[in-house]
Amino acid sequence: MKSIIYYISICCLILFFSSCTKTSTENRDNLVFRYNENAAVNSLDPAFAKIRPSIWVCNQLFNGLVQLDDSLNIKPDIAKSWTISPDGKTYTFALRNDVYFHKNIIFGKDSTRTVKASDFEYSLNRLLNEDIAAPGRWILQNVEKFHAVNDTVFELQLNKTFPAFLGLLTMKYASVVPREAFDRKDYDFRSNPVGTGPFQFKIWEENVKLVLRKNPLYYEKDEQGIQLPYMEAVAVTFLPDKQSGFLQFVQGKLDFVSGLDPSYKDEILTPKGELQPKYRKDVRMITGPYLNTEYMGFRLDGADKAVKDKRIRQALNYGFDRAKMILFLRNGMGTAATSGMIPTGLGGFGAKGYIFDSAKAKELVADYKKQTGDYKPKIQMSTSASYLDIAEYLQREWQKIGLDVQVDVNPPSTLTQSISTGKVSFFKASWIADYPDAENYLSLFYSKNFSPGGPNYTHFKNDKFDKLYEQSFFETDDKKRQELYKQMDAIVMEEAPVIPLFYDKASRFTRSNISGLGINPLNLLVLKRVKKE
Repeated sequence: MKSIIYYISICCLILFFSSCTKTSTENRDNLVFRYNENAAVNSLDPAFAKIRPSIWVCNQLFNGLVQLDDSLNIKPDIAKSWTISPDGKTYTFALRNDVYFHKNIIFGKDSTRTVKASDFEYSLNRLLNEDIAAPGRWILQNVEKFHAVNDTVFELQLNKTFPAFLGLLTMKYASVVPREAFDRKDYDFRSNPVGTGPFQFKIWEENVKLVLRKNPLYYEKDEQGIQLPYMEAVAVTFLPDKQSGFLQFVQGKLDFVSGLDPSYKDEILTPKGELQPKYRKDVRMITGPYLNTEYMGFRLDGADKAVKDKRIRQALNYGFDRAKMILFLRNGMGTAATSGMIPTGLGGFGAKGYIFDSAKAKELVADYKKQTGDYKPKIQMSTSASYLDIAEYLQREWQKIGLDVQVDVNPPSTLTQSISTGKVSFFKASWIADYPDAENYLSLFYSKNFSPGGPNYTHFKNDKFDKLYEQSFFETDDKKRQELYKQMDAIVMEEAPVIPLFYDKASRFTRSNISGLGINPLNLLVLKRVKKE
């Protein structure tokens, strides 16, 4: 009898501890936000936060003077307020005195200190340091000088008026970092970052996993006075295949998937862009405008004779139905780009673009052939595999207007390099805004920005455009400046160095127990207000 009672007791203890362990694991899981990156994080140093995976992580680790809300309004961050001089050149920031760096050995054993204006002076000087060669130094190209007035006042002076400048300071490049980390020769900041953000660094095994933990000293609180962030940790995996990442999400192993990849778009969405019925209980879809214009570009000083002719470029613009393309190839996720390069959501949007007009396209092609004698123009379109479906759709539509366009598929890195160096004459590209101002898109057509040194990949040059572009720097009235933007975009549309395809739509899919994950037109990942039931 004793033996039976003994074994029953042991079994009960095992079940009890198993139950406790399971409950403990589930409780911990409710405090961990998990997502997958199919691309590598190149660095955790904000000065090198050039690519989206790195920007997303740095957004959890670092703060700057100012930040953006989900409507792209510029809000205080470490700077609680600021003033701009009447001439628009001098910015004076008043800093908070309750922002602490993450605890780290660089400050002494398990220690920290508050952020001071001198830290911003150091951080921006580091960004300018040619020995570091930070890709983010360009955000300071219009800056004359800056200095710490005292511990809580930081002053910055521009060499010319630039109304979009505050938007540049919201980028992760302008984050504050501690001098102590770089004074130590044995400290690797790239893989052991120290910031002030809502989460602090814990573990990074490159291309395997990355873990961040809650910053117990974070300064921000919610509307009820509860300290942010709500989650205890963020865990990132690095499965390179997007379909595998989506499968992990469907199985409940990930909390979040960003974007709509061809490998799973029809699995999760109906042709009308709604969640498939089988996912409506467990998955939430969040969508909104995304400051990304997908387009085709022409190298105007390239070797291809046909694309140098405006009639051909305009014919290609007229020769396909953008709305139909989005409906059938993007499940309705996007807006037809019939209003220029500036996307919806930015001041200056609304220039007259191109709508589908087969007759007009055929007329332009016929006129080109008659006037030049080039009855079989050779046009080669370069793209990557991700956009092959769009390229083949365009190819078929353009055949109907009398143009034979060949599709050349390249690896993404090869295509990017070829576009920059002018090795391709007609190419698929996209432009995602770095900061919330239409100047970001118009810089693609300013003649002093010719690639490879700048973003003018088409080598478009127009004197009237250049004058308006330079004039916009000195216009401090937002409405007047946005009117200049619209005029510039209209010039671009008339000359047609590009074919705007669609204005992208940001899409996010979360498990139904996730709340507080918003969406914004820059597709920034902000996790400080996320809750997991």
